[in-house]
Amino acid sequence: MMIVGGSALAGVGLVTGIATASVSDEGQSRSATGSGAVDRPLSGSLDDQAETQREEAGGKGGSASGEGKDTGRKDGAEDSHQKRGDADAGGKKPGKPEDSGKKQQEKKAAEKAQKAEAEKKAKEKADKEKADKEKADKERKQKADRSQRSKPAPKPKGWVSPIDGGKVTTPYKSGGALWSSGKHSGIDFAAGTGTKVRSVSAGTVVVAGDGGAYGNNIVVRHNDGTFTQYGHLSKFSVSLGQSVKAGQQIALSGSTGNSTGPHLHFEARTTPNYGSDMDPVNYLRQHEVHV
Repeated sequence: MMIVGGSALAGVGLVTGIATASVSDEGQSRSATGSGAVDRPLSGSLDDQAETQREEAGGKGGSASGEGKDTGRKDGAEDSHQKRGDADAGGKKPGKPEDSGKKQQEKKAAEKAQKAEAEKKAKEKADKEKADKEKADKERKQKADRSQRSKPAPKPKGWVSPIDGGKVTTPYKSGGALWSSGKHSGIDFAAGTGTKVRSVSAGTVVVAGDGGAYGNNIVVRHNDGTFTQYGHLSKFSVSLGQSVKAGQQIALSGSTGNSTGPHLHFEARTTPNYGSDMDPVNYLRQHEVHV
């Protein structure tokens, strides 16, 4: 019996030692030596007791293993949560390259839009200024045209003095023995030999030659039906039948014919012939020529 009992106790101690080693491996601080074997009464067979001890040891080991598995699952979950947190935090970093590039593109787009708007406004301003200038120029031109139309049109310079700057030395109807009729039939202009003689208006030369007491003389029929005569000429510049313009040179003054010295004899007539004379001063004044 003592041997059996010793064997039984030795078996129980063996089982208890296994349980103690298992609990120690899982980090348990509690010692399993003698805890279950001392309190449990020795009953049943040795095999039953050994089985019981194994079951208890297995239960404790399973519990420790389960705790280890739970701890592993918790650690894995914590690691997973940590990784997801790091990933989320990494996606929100302000210095991420794609975010920086996007901001640069948005900035460039805004600057481009701002520049386009400024150019548009500048063009609109330039177009408006151009239109305003064109409108102002047009209005000034229209005003000038109206002003010009409101002014009386100047009369064409169709009549001139026969001598440029000539002074009348003998007036019309002066009396004396120098003239066959006893009276002067025209007016005399002071003019040295070779002074230019001009037609007082446009017309046609109807006489160009010797005029007796008038010396070399020219008679012009004008467009209004009147005639003018130029006497004592030294040289002709036109010929019979030639058309002349107002102010055109027709001869040079002289002292041919019945003359006491170089001068120009000028008459206004109703016909080309002697004796149809009229006041030459009034005649010229009617055409706004003052001598």
